[in-house]
Amino acid sequence: MQSSKRNSLWFTILIMGTFVLFLTDIALGSVTIPVNEIFKSLFGGAASKETWQYIIINYRLPKAITAILVGSGLSISGLLMQTLFRNPLAGPYVLGLSSGSSLGVAIVILGAAFLPGLAGTFLISSYGIMLASCLGSFMVLLAVLVVSQRLRDTTAILIVGLMFGSFTTAFVGVLTYFSTAEQLQKFTFWSLGNLGNLSWVSVLILAVSVLVGLLLSLLSIKSLDALLLGENYAKSLGLNYQKMRFVIIFATSILAGSITAFAGPIAFVGLAVPHIAKLVFQTSNHLVLFWGTIFFGAVIMLLCDMLSQLPGSELTLPINAITSIIGAPVVIWLLVRKRKMLA
Repeated sequence: MQSSKRNSLWFTILIMGTFVLFLTDIALGSVTIPVNEIFKSLFGGAASKETWQYIIINYRLPKAITAILVGSGLSISGLLMQTLFRNPLAGPYVLGLSSGSSLGVAIVILGAAFLPGLAGTFLISSYGIMLASCLGSFMVLLAVLVVSQRLRDTTAILIVGLMFGSFTTAFVGVLTYFSTAEQLQKFTFWSLGNLGNLSWVSVLILAVSVLVGLLLSLLSIKSLDALLLGENYAKSLGLNYQKMRFVIIFATSILAGSITAFAGPIAFVGLAVPHIAKLVFQTSNHLVLFWGTIFFGAVIMLLCDMLSQLPGSELTLPINAITSIIGAPVVIWLLVRKRKMLA
């Protein structure tokens, strides 16, 4: 009962925190917009200034929604991977999906110059880069899924994912070595991550992809709880281990692949947030961890987005820089804390 009350309190705080940070994220930036004007704009009216209305509807609102989708999706995919591989350092990109996306984008940015007219122009556009990222991630996903059906050992799948990541990273290195300064700059900007360049159509596609991934993850809750006690225990409960592993990998791939395609490779969120949720809720029940991880992911990503905007300044920091600055110390602290607890 005490634990239930404590969880309810935390969920109340997280829901309120998500709402407050959502509004604050829309309000802050190079132009500060009053919260009452945001309410007016969002609930059927129009802001007092036409420029405020344009900024809210066409830039800040889709960016804030993207932050929630990215934070929630990456955090859940990190939780899935840490449970499946029973490794606290496993993250959403451990299967090499991020490297596959990077390879697709690198090929497009480098190779678009050799294609005629409209084809080259389309490929170096934002939609062309998203498509290339999706295809790169999808190819790695297919390879991992094929291998996962042939391998019984889950650890072997982890190693295969890391090898795919190493191979694609090496290929990207070769491509960037032969690229021009302009091409290299464009690829670098993509790799730093960006939440603010999505149209409403892109946000809708991303939202559908993330919701499908989250639904598959939610349907795997019983399997995740069983996996905590090992593969043999899961099989003793009558669970189809191969099918269960396939669904978990597929859900992670949808989440991590779609987010990387639309927002770039976002570091540390998927690795750090599941640990924060476990630390706060102090439970191994994945139903509690699922919702806790979603809300913590949304809160932390909104906070990172706010900090990256440098409120009051026209400058914007790369979102990856902020997530790494916040995430790296958290992971180090968690590892040190765990070591002390075991000592």
